[in-house]
Amino acid sequence: MTVLSDSDIEQALQHNDLSIDPFVQKNLTPNGYDLSIEEVFIRKTDQHIKQGVAVIPPLTWFAISTKEFVKMGPQITSQLWIRSSYARKGILASFGKVDAGFHGTLTFGCFNASDKDVEIPIGDRFCQIVFETLESVPKALYHERSGTYQNQRGVTLQR
Repeated sequence: MTVLSDSDIEQALQHNDLSIDPFVQKNLTPNGYDLSIEEVFIRKTDQHIKQGVAVIPPLTWFAISTKEFVKMGPQITSQLWIRSSYARKGILASFGKVDAGFHGTLTFGCFNASDKDVEIPIGDRFCQIVFETLESVPKALYHERSGTYQNQRGVTLQR
């Protein structure tokens, strides 16, 4: 696997091997793209926050959905990494790989491990997606294996 640089990402976008919608040039990093927050769901209060600022109480689980709808090509996968500004506030997040062929917004389970409220502005950059190329096309892409969350939008906890 090879990690895509900013110029590789732009080339993949131009060749439709990858799609990020909306794409904001300032979110492009040297080796990834910063994904922004569209929605925050706080289970404890059953709140879905889509504008303004979400205030996450201490020791509270919450979920975030990205604004960006990503389309992974047949030879592109990715990893997700929390932005250090949120890690420094005590936010933990559960990330995994985004499979080749996945299309949709992304939902992350998160936890405020600090002893203070943490403010999370809607629209803020939350994590970085780092794209990688596979050496060959998989025998079956995401939608052919499970596809459970294909084309999801917004916070999606279960299907």
